[in-house]
Amino acid sequence: MDIDSVFSGSSLQSLAKLLRDAPEEDDDNDDDDDVPRCSVGSMTPGSVGPVKKETTSTFQVKSENKKTIWNTEEVPEGSEFDDTWDPREKPEYEISFKQHVGTEDVFFGMTGKDPSTACCEDIVIKIKLPETKYSDITLDIQDKVLDLRTPKKKLLLHLPYPVNSKEGRARFLSEEEILEVTLRVSRKFDFMNFSDG
Repeated sequence: MDIDSVFSGSSLQSLAKLLRDAPEEDDDNDDDDDVPRCSVGSMTPGSVGPVKKETTSTFQVKSENKKTIWNTEEVPEGSEFDDTWDPREKPEYEISFKQHVGTEDVFFGMTGKDPSTACCEDIVIKIKLPETKYSDITLDIQDKVLDLRTPKKKLLLHLPYPVNSKEGRARFLSEEEILEVTLRVSRKFDFMNFSDG
């Protein structure tokens, strides 16, 4: 048999017609109930494989308040501060990392610290606030978010590492018009990385 005669246009059309018009066999075999029976012309990628049975699932709200849409676990931290329609401009800021090093680190490298941010204990954020008084600054710090608001500026900053919001300090340098915020990084395994022993 010649290969050209197998793949000729008329033989392919005849094969397509044969598959399209194939009668469905009515077997008493229950094993084939999951196999979709359809013609080739109506086959889609979804019709390959066993027939999927429709399942209905009910969504249960776990919160006490039935009017809430999301659970508190589903909402990212800091989104309650996110106000995209606020006309105040975003101030310039700079994030740097700070390490506490001793002579054993500098000369001997005994503690295993390196210059990467993974070995830093503090995050220092310097925010430029021109024409701002100390009394006009509102600062709120959570584990992963810094929220700063003044009458003219607003900054919602998602922090690169989780911080201990209780162990932070801020100082306003009025001559430079800079607010300097120092936050202690709170990572899971810092007790092993920075132990004194």
